[in-house]
Amino acid sequence: MNFEQNLVYHIFNQGNNQQKIFSTGITICFPRQNAQAHATSCRFLCYCLMPNHFHWLVRVHSILTQLDTNTTNNSNPCTPPQLRSLTESIAIMLRSYTRAINIQEQRSGSLFRPHTKFKTGWIDEFITVDKYRKGPNDFRAFPDNNYGWECFRYIHENPIKAGLCLLAEDWEFSSARDFADLRAGTLCNQSLAKTLLNLL
Repeated sequence: MNFEQNLVYHIFNQGNNQQKIFSTGITICFPRQNAQAHATSCRFLCYCLMPNHFHWLVRVHSILTQLDTNTTNNSNPCTPPQLRSLTESIAIMLRSYTRAINIQEQRSGSLFRPHTKFKTGWIDEFITVDKYRKGPNDFRAFPDNNYGWECFRYIHENPIKAGLCLLAEDWEFSSARDFADLRAGTLCNQSLAKTLLNLL
């Protein structure tokens, strides 16, 4: 995956052979682990965890992630921080989650499909970004390019389409409850999401 700075991406992956990838105890930890792991490179706008796949909508502000200095055994303040690509960071996080599940479930092998996918429709061939930009980091959804809003709605409505609930906010494992003010979630940057996706 090759990400570009300051763009919004829909990132998703599925269980290998469509197997179940989430159990209740770890499902709750998964999005928080993701947000913490990628805090230096992207902001979560929304997410949804389904029994056998996940969806994230993120805004990338850096294609590199700074490694946690607590885990690198490097106590020298003069040493520059170690960096890895956002792509590599996502792959490592999914491998780490797989190891945890394999230990918990006493199983082995891959949990996710080999390639995490991503899409962005934030900029399309019919739009000149400069005509909308007010600054170098200003990318917003506009009436003739509503990819961000459509993706936000698609992610939150996933459990409804799967017959798991009647309302998006009824699904515990998504950010829909946060945006409906039914939970004080801090995982997603709601302010940024509302601004970028014209949810105000």
